[in-house]
Amino acid sequence: MSVLGVIPSRYGSTRLPGKPLAPIRGKSLIRRVYEQAGKCRTLDWLCVATDDSRIVEEIGKIGGRAVLTSPHHPSGTDRIAEAVEILETQQQIHPEIVINIQGDMPFVHPDMIDEIVTVLLEDPSIPMGTSVYRIQNPEDYHNPSIVKTVMDLQGFALYFSRSLIPYPRMKTGIPIYDHIGIYGYRRDFLRTLASLSPTPLEQEESLEQLRVLEHGYKIKVVKTSVQDSTFTGFAVDTPDDLLQAEALLQERGIAETF
Repeated sequence: MSVLGVIPSRYGSTRLPGKPLAPIRGKSLIRRVYEQAGKCRTLDWLCVATDDSRIVEEIGKIGGRAVLTSPHHPSGTDRIAEAVEILETQQQIHPEIVINIQGDMPFVHPDMIDEIVTVLLEDPSIPMGTSVYRIQNPEDYHNPSIVKTVMDLQGFALYFSRSLIPYPRMKTGIPIYDHIGIYGYRRDFLRTLASLSPTPLEQEESLEQLRVLEHGYKIKVVKTSVQDSTFTGFAVDTPDDLLQAEALLQERGIAETF
């Protein structure tokens, strides 16, 4: 099956205007995401979907692929859906699986993406997949920026929440998982997802993936084997995050080569 990776990248940001082009040790945020995703073994194509020609130009500098999409999309999923239609119509790219790679994760590990692709390749009945880390720091349990995930016995998502789930009433030591915002979709299901109306829980928690569950569809959850979640799962949202990103590179001794 053919696989397309799409990185949604919106120029405007309330907390960090022009975020995709913000430099981290000499490379823009979007370039770092693109280069990391380009190391994946399972992607046949990789593309940035953006609302700004400056981001298209930035990706073009490194020989990458980018397409301009509407500036009015309410979510990254909608932007990806339009990008796939553009690629199918204009470039004759016809993927069977589409991967949504977050544009604010500069150090995303390619294995995190490949793991989701592998699950979709191995089981054609799965419409959508995503992944999680096990939370190591108990202080993160009550951080609303860290989205907690619970799964059924077959590994499908039961719920995502900014609150602590499951609540440790009996303190059995059950692991708590942090959701990683990378998604994989079957092409047909991406069309379906883009047509679904917003749902109450989605709006209450401000978590788009809840729309899938509320409409009765399943999401397969992969427990990633990638380590160092502080680094590989790091996302940039604020000017302080840019400084933290540079510090993470420095701490790991890879500031000049990564």
